[in-house]
Amino acid sequence: MTGHPTSRLAMLLLAALVLALFLLPWVAGRYPIYLAIQILILAVFSIGFNLLFGYSGLLSFGQAGFFAVGAYGCAKILLAVPNLLLGLAGGVAAAGIAAVVLGILSVRHTRIYFSMLTLAFGMMIFSIAWKWRDFTGGDDGLVGIPRAPLEIPGLLSIDVSAMGHYYYVVLVLSLLAIAAMYRLVHSPLGLTLQAIRDSESRAEFAGVPVRKYRLIAFVIAGLYAGLAGALLTPLENTVTPPVAHWSTSAEPVMATLLGGVHTFAGPIVGAFLFFIIKDIIVRYTEYWLIWFGVIVVALVIGFPGGIMSIFEKRRLPWRPARPSTTQPDNRVAPQSHDRISED
Repeated sequence: MTGHPTSRLAMLLLAALVLALFLLPWVAGRYPIYLAIQILILAVFSIGFNLLFGYSGLLSFGQAGFFAVGAYGCAKILLAVPNLLLGLAGGVAAAGIAAVVLGILSVRHTRIYFSMLTLAFGMMIFSIAWKWRDFTGGDDGLVGIPRAPLEIPGLLSIDVSAMGHYYYVVLVLSLLAIAAMYRLVHSPLGLTLQAIRDSESRAEFAGVPVRKYRLIAFVIAGLYAGLAGALLTPLENTVTPPVAHWSTSAEPVMATLLGGVHTFAGPIVGAFLFFIIKDIIVRYTEYWLIWFGVIVVALVIGFPGGIMSIFEKRRLPWRPARPSTTQPDNRVAPQSHDRISED
């Protein structure tokens, strides 16, 4: 049985893209590899944010807090134990714990109250990173963080000190994270989150524990932010307080808006556009933020649904099917069987 031609073409393009990503270090220099790593990290960061925003209907301005917790957690472990796998796992675990604690307090609220609460928590983490000099290094941050080998004691030890080698670590983990998120949003959990987003009252009436599912989405988004932050630490060999600033939280927001909110591939495409547009503008002017803002505004106005809205009328594997709003009414009008009782 053959699939739809559009689906087959999309899968072929996806396979070609993955192959190109694996071949990149063989044909590109150091800077393109560095840029590709940045794009992959932002893609992971953004798909986690989109689970919260696009699929759950919760707009968080504090994701940089979990990004920073993952980055600092990974840095502290790598400075103590030079094991990349342990550092990444520790950073993600630290971000997950922070997400559980802050999520319990945040998911009680919705709309602007939720957004402002997450922003406040994010700025609290930024202040801690800035002031707690004994642990975070203060405004100087943590420096000299090694790009430690990927080691499993007794099984393997892979040197990833070279940029090209570390690229493959980021690529594999990013692909695994993207695949896991794709499976999640198409699972009963993902469908339940979309039902809560579309109508919270109907979901509650159906017996769905709304706060519980929102907390799950919040924690998963925090884990993805922590993974992104942990992956950035060995790349830069340093961590500073700006990783926790609200402007860092704006990056996945902009990437998601550029690519498309209600599409799975939107944040990934948006992450690519974010860094490519930024890289091109920086080459020509020091006022890149102004021109970057103008271009982003133009794209958002021109494509309100994001770049992926171009494919709105095509059913692609990464775009969740939307339920039809017009369904035929096959109900048969009930016949009256009332009896008139006679005295």
